[in-house]
Amino acid sequence: MASLFIDGAWREGRGEVFASTDPARGETVWSGAAADALDAEDALRAAHGAFPAWAATALEERIALARAYGERLKARAEDIARDIARETGKPLWEARAEVAGMVGKVEVSIGAQAERAGSRAAEAAFGRSVLRHRPHGVMAVLGPFNFPGHLPNGHIVPALLAGDTVVFKPSEETPLTGANLARAWQEAGLPGGVLNLVQGGRDTGAALIAGKIDGLLFTGSAAAGAHFRRAFVDRPEVILALELGGNNPLIAWDGDPAAAASVIAQSAFFTAGQRCSCARRLVLPRGPRGDAILEALLALVARLTIGEWDSQEPRFMGSLISVAAADRVRAAVAALVARGARVLFAGTLPAGLSPAFVAPTLLDVTEVDVADEEIFGPVLQVIRVDDFETAIARANDTAYGLAAGLITEDDALWEIFLDRARAGVVNRNRPTTGAAATLPFGGLGASGNHRPSAYYAADYCAYPVASFEADRLVDQTADITGLAAPG
Repeated sequence: MASLFIDGAWREGRGEVFASTDPARGETVWSGAAADALDAEDALRAAHGAFPAWAATALEERIALARAYGERLKARAEDIARDIARETGKPLWEARAEVAGMVGKVEVSIGAQAERAGSRAAEAAFGRSVLRHRPHGVMAVLGPFNFPGHLPNGHIVPALLAGDTVVFKPSEETPLTGANLARAWQEAGLPGGVLNLVQGGRDTGAALIAGKIDGLLFTGSAAAGAHFRRAFVDRPEVILALELGGNNPLIAWDGDPAAAASVIAQSAFFTAGQRCSCARRLVLPRGPRGDAILEALLALVARLTIGEWDSQEPRFMGSLISVAAADRVRAAVAALVARGARVLFAGTLPAGLSPAFVAPTLLDVTEVDVADEEIFGPVLQVIRVDDFETAIARANDTAYGLAAGLITEDDALWEIFLDRARAGVVNRNRPTTGAAATLPFGGLGASGNHRPSAYYAADYCAYPVASFEADRLVDQTADITGLAAPG
């Protein structure tokens, strides 16, 4: 398979050959040549060339093409899901849910575009005032590896509906999934140059964003987001939409211990902890209530199954994206233990699994000075506190602000937490990983730049234009205050 899709045609890149692998088995899933700087220039040139005609295309036609794209995804859903599972290591049931979310994103984005980026007019004495929205131009979309289909899809669909053109670089860990997206748009009949695909790693991404772009839509780490903020400080004409990570807190304060444990486990260990909204810190009260919740959690976590993506019996967790990623998680756990963290649970892996697998781990860090860092894996840090005021303080003690959660049946405590939690997603008695395409998704501080995605992606894909309009020219001399008499 050719590695790049530029101006409506597939071709090989000029850069070095690289590959994605199945982290569960180490087998090659995809290989191809990366895009070099010249390839990136070609892709941007194609996108700029296609922009005027695409922006002028009637919205109804853009909607029809998006729906055709959704139908292509639906027709190939099982193949795309298997490719996602192979590249990421996530269980096949989870990959299927990701593809379903991609299909559903089309209609949600159509609704969001109409509601948040549509047009309206109001009559005025002089004629009318009108609000319209216009596309920015060429959007660079950099995709992540953890949801290699769903998350870039959440940028690309609203951008194309708005009339933008796109150059998409998938994560170098998941190039096949990126190629599947581009092929589905091609099969839907999208005009050449409207969506372009370049493959590669950091050098390819750097070449892309160094070029002439009108927007950067990025999902990834806080460190990368900080880099982009610095890189674009003197390019205010480029809109940045950054959806970054989180050191997310979950306070489990009261309620049935078994029910609380089920919410905690899904918050911390979904997708092997590789969701930016996963709970990283669990705040529990000291005393019997906290002890009961912790005991129930330990019993439940011991039952979480782990296995390869195509295990005959569905497994709750698959592997991490790579052995290198798993090694980083193991090193982070070792560093916490060296600082004084106490191991509450260290799961064991079934025999024969690759080093890309990491078992769920719980650490008590109550009296430990730990860094405010996101550990992107199945690791949960437990903090015990004496009162709810301290619980909120510990929850907010982070530079991040993506997700936060509270488990309680006390309405008054929920109202206090809702008012004071510093996060863009704040859930009650539900996993922190719970989100909806019909709501915004994004965070504060190191977790983003106040441009939430999901339903609000329409906001950063087009800019508003306000107009005062009169059909006929009317002499307004009488309205000019202080006008001298004619000479």
